[in-house]
Amino acid sequence: MSLLKLIGHIAIILILTIITQIGGIIWLLTIIISYKIKKGKRIVFPLLYLLFNLVIIPPIATHFGREKLPWFDKHLKPRNWFYPLAFRNYVNPELKRELEDSAHVLFKSGITITYLDANFPFFNGFPLLPHLSHNDGKKIDLSFMYLDHNGISTSKKPSISGYGVYANTDKNYSFKSCLEKGYWQYDFTKYLTLGTIHNLKLDKPKTVLIIKKLLSAPSTQKLFIEPHLKQSLGLGHESKIRFHGCKAVRHDDHIHYQIK
Repeated sequence: MSLLKLIGHIAIILILTIITQIGGIIWLLTIIISYKIKKGKRIVFPLLYLLFNLVIIPPIATHFGREKLPWFDKHLKPRNWFYPLAFRNYVNPELKRELEDSAHVLFKSGITITYLDANFPFFNGFPLLPHLSHNDGKKIDLSFMYLDHNGISTSKKPSISGYGVYANTDKNYSFKSCLEKGYWQYDFTKYLTLGTIHNLKLDKPKTVLIIKKLLSAPSTQKLFIEPHLKQSLGLGHESKIRFHGCKAVRHDDHIHYQIK
């Protein structure tokens, strides 16, 4: 193997490990298997990746206190396939039960809980970038609910990634304050939308239903949204709703939820 190829493989392993935690190991196995069976890596890698994602990793993750969230459930689902495909849909059993119970109750009100980044399947403390704290199975990001151009509640979201399209940006004083203090990353998620869907507005009543249902769980530790949303949604009295601080990113495009 030439030095250039070796550097390329190392780069792929590092990138896949950062994004998925498991992908670097899968790529390393792909190199070995491809060499042994004389098949191209473009064939071996996707097959091996799906095998690990769907069959091998979930039962192993349970020994680390993590369980994967569903892909296709009508009550609780990912914003898109990236999150489960990238192994970013793992939480501890208590958080999973809380999300599933809340989702079944909220579905009766026409709400499907849509999740974004959760946690990786293994090891407390392993960073799920770009997040600061999604590293122990107890945290997850959830989408708001929205209204379409006719004012009808919809499960659609204003960005493909679920991040980066902010609600009531003219009232977000923490956004201006954090940028003025030099926290340049505060609105960085606006570059991570992967495309936007226009004519969607925040569905305040149903977003409030999601938040109140989550807050009602005894295991709830805290929930992050922007201070201006806490006020405009009429949740100013809720002590478990906190401001996340300028070192994080804006939270008027999603809910950060965590349990004790």
